[in-house]
Amino acid sequence: MFIDESMRSGYLLVAAVVLPEDVAATRRGIKELVGRGQRRLHMVKESEPRKRLILQRLNDLNVSATLYEAGPDHKTNIARRHACLERLVIDVVETGGARLCLETAAGVDGRDQQQLIELTRRLRCHDKLTYEHAPASREYLLAAPDAIAWAWSKGGEWRRRAAPLVTSVVAV
Repeated sequence: MFIDESMRSGYLLVAAVVLPEDVAATRRGIKELVGRGQRRLHMVKESEPRKRLILQRLNDLNVSATLYEAGPDHKTNIARRHACLERLVIDVVETGGARLCLETAAGVDGRDQQQLIELTRRLRCHDKLTYEHAPASREYLLAAPDAIAWAWSKGGEWRRRAAPLVTSVVAV
């Protein structure tokens, strides 16, 4: 699972799923879209035709995602992220485990690390869950949750284009 967030309209944490046997091919498929002079794909910086192409490529590569939306009862974005990440980990453990790769962000990684340590202890799931933070310029698969989060948060045509990639939306 590859994790990114959007705070455009509320708080949205996107967990994009790529099956282990598809990781190499999916990574190649996304890397092919990185243009000359680009270090990574980032939807905010792409043209509309490229945004359409990126979403279509993710669909062609069979990427899917679960969206975790934190409501206004969580007072801060820190509390929203915390609630979404906790629900994500509980869901992952219940379905058998996974490897999480979260996009690195200054000031966020340490809190995530502490929360994930506490969650894996409490849920006794060290053997079912591994995690790391990585920059999107090193892990091309982080473009998937970025694109889905951007499109879903943008709404309208973009949400319709992202909808085939979304398997569920979980209110937290």
